[in-house]
Order: sequence, then structure tokens, then C-alpha cells
Amino acid sequence: MQLLRFHPYFRPMKLSHLLILLLATGQFACTTTRKISRLTAGLDTLFNSPTLAQHHVGFALYDPQAKRMLHERQADHYFTPASNTKLFTFYAGLCVLGDSVPALRYSLRKASSGDSLVIWGTGDPSLLHPDLPRSRVFDFLETRREKLIFSTQNSIQPVYGPGWAWDDYNDEYQPELSSLPVYGNILRFRADATQRWQPALPYFRRYLALDSTLKVVQRNLMTNLFRLPTVPARPNQVQDVPYLTSPELTVQLLADTLKKEVRLRNVPFDRTTQTIYSVPVDSLYARMLQVSDNMLAEHVMLLVSGVARDTLSVPGGIAHVKKNFLADLPDQPNWVDGSGLSRYNLFTPRTMIKLLEKISGKVSRERLFRLLPVGGQNGTLKNQYKDTGPFVYAKTGSLSGVYNLSGYLVAKSGKVLLFSFMNNNFLVPTAEVRRDVERVLRAVREAF
Repeated sequence: MQLLRFHPYFRPMKLSHLLILLLATGQFACTTTRKISRLTAGLDTLFNSPTLAQHHVGFALYDPQAKRMLHERQADHYFTPASNTKLFTFYAGLCVLGDSVPALRYSLRKASSGDSLVIWGTGDPSLLHPDLPRSRVFDFLETRREKLIFSTQNSIQPVYGPGWAWDDYNDEYQPELSSLPVYGNILRFRADATQRWQPALPYFRRYLALDSTLKVVQRNLMTNLFRLPTVPARPNQVQDVPYLTSPELTVQLLADTLKKEVRLRNVPFDRTTQTIYSVPVDSLYARMLQVSDNMLAEHVMLLVSGVARDTLSVPGGIAHVKKNFLADLPDQPNWVDGSGLSRYNLFTPRTMIKLLEKISGKVSRERLFRLLPVGGQNGTLKNQYKDTGPFVYAKTGSLSGVYNLSGYLVAKSGKVLLFSFMNNNFLVPTAEVRRDVERVLRAVREAF
């Protein structure tokens, strides 16, 4: 310490300089406090709008550099998060998965009658998915000379999550869950040159019927019979319809696509299996977050479960992440699925803030802002926050009567703030709520 005291770079500060520094610091603190007070008063006025006044509103605004909550409104109350749940799923993937998606677990079995390759799915959704990069798995399976055997003995996951709406079975946002999805577990229909609906997979042509009462393709509830409208489709019109999954159908689709026999056997999972990887994880995260893909979100949680526990189960993956990575949340969430389709999910705005802080500690800002929807540019925020340059990087969450937005806001000064804005139980059109949310966030941008 004596050496430091007399070193020219460590001369004692003059009292006058110290007083100036203290006064400046105090002035800065007072200025910041006044700015926050003005912001709070202004936000309170905005929150008193007719649209926001009739439903449940939660809001939290946080400065991660100062470690200070700037504004709260029912931030400790629980809300249905809808697809804000995907931020939890994203964080789970960051904590457990590496840079690439584990696609298959496999084991070579030798026998006098011929060698067999036993495969177990991991929940990887990328195999032949129409909107994801080509997976290495197809080439791997196509070039194997052994007999292919598929087993589902490592999965205990039902096809639907808890609290999902049964009557959404025909909608593209609710495909079924499976250990080895093929083609995204959806059948894509596209209008041909004659404006007739055609399935992307020839395998399903045997299960088509015409129905003059329909305007869209409709699958039967309990079977894979698809009824097609007789009215002409619009040019290049596309409709994705979830098909009814089963292990038997999985092997049939694999056999039909690979042009080789694939058998279904109940082979117990072997922990000595090898793993093949498919696509970069960011290809899943980007689509999951930007277009709010429910199928990818659920299967990311199956991947997390498989890596952490060897058994595929969304509840198992959630339990692992909550215990090992989320024990310090201010309010423990009721987290039940990966996508937010379930209304059983319940989070508070201040818990969302803590999660956002954890996410930003796991991934660089550049990568994070590349994966999230960007206001005025892409994904579910493409048509909002225009004309100012990008300043909102956030995840939306929508159900009937629910609209939430949680993420990162770049203020005019360049300061990055964390926010969670949750709206539940409204009857007005969602567009009206979105406009009020945008008005509040623009005020925050201007204030800082």
C-alpha cells in the first residue's frame, strides 16, 4: 500500500476535487431520480387509457446496469404468459443444449441374421421439416446398410400438453409431440396450377376426400382422413394441417422417404448409445422466437429433457431447469409446457424481468438481438414500432384475451432496458391493446 501511495498514478485526491466529484455524483443521482419520477407520472397517465383500464395489466421496467427497477405496476401479480413462455424454453436450451441439436441416439446390434441399427428419437424436430435447414439425419439413415429399427422406449411424452385446446387439432400452430418428428408433424397443402389443393407428401394421397361444404382443408378428429374443399384455392395458397402421429406412422413415413424397410420394435433405451447431431440450435431458436413456432418450442423442451435425463418428457425438462437454473426467481412460475399454448402457465412481470436478465447473461447481445423478433423488421413485431429504427427486441405472447410483450428496449440514449408488459382478460380487439403497449414503450424510449 505504501508503494501505491507514492506512485505518481496514485497521488491523494485534493479535498476540493473530492467535493466536486461528490457534488457531481449527487447531482447525477438527483437528475436520475427526477427523470424516473417524471417517467412514472407519465406512465401512470398512459396506463389510465380506456383500453388498459378494463383488464388486468402488469408492467415492469428495469435498468440492468444500475440493477434498479424503474417502474412497476402489479409486477408481483400472476398472468397467463401465452408465448412469453418461449423465453423460458429459450433459456432452458441455452442452459442445457450445446451449439448443435442432438438428433438421434443409435446403437449397432450384431446378429447372425444380419446387423441392425436401433434408433431412438431425441425430440429433434428438424428431420425433413419444410422450414428448417436440411438435417444430417436423413443422409445418415439413407446410407446405412444395416436393418433400421425404431424404438420409442425412451419417451413418456403425450402428444398434447396439459391444458391445450382439443378443438385446435386442425390448426397449424398445434402439431402433436413425438420423439422423432417427421416433416414437422404437419402435412402441407398447396394450391396447384388448377387451384386445387395438393398434399406435399404423396403417402397421404390415399387419405384424401372432397367436401363441398368446406373452405379450408379439414382433418378428421380421430383419423388421418383429410377433406379438401371443392372451391378453387387462391394461387399459391398454403395450409399446414397437423397429422395424427403414431410410432407406426413414423416408420411408414421413414420407409416411404428413405426407400428402405424400417421396423418398429420396443427396444429398451441403452445409455451407451452414440449420438448424431443435426442442425445448429440457433436455427430452432430463431424460428421459435420470431414466428412463435409452438412445435419447435415443445420439442426444444423434449431435447432438454433427453440431454438432462435420458427420458423425453416436457414436464421432466421443466422440472430439471427450474431446480438447477431458476431457483432464485422472485416468484416461482407455474410453468407447464414449452410453447405457452396452455392457460395453466402463470408468470409475474418481475419474474419475466429476472429471466431476461439471466438470458442476457448467457448470450451475447448481438446474438440475442439476431434471434428475437425486432420491431418494424421481422417476426411477430414486423408491423409495429416502425419509422424510428429498431429499438424493441422482444417476444410476443397472444391468446384470446391475452397480449404480452417481454424483452429488451434500446432507449434514445443507447441505454438497454428490460421490460415486461402483460395484458390479460380483455374483450377489445388485440390490435387496440398492441397500440397502447407501443405508445407506452415509445414514451420509455424518449424518456431515456
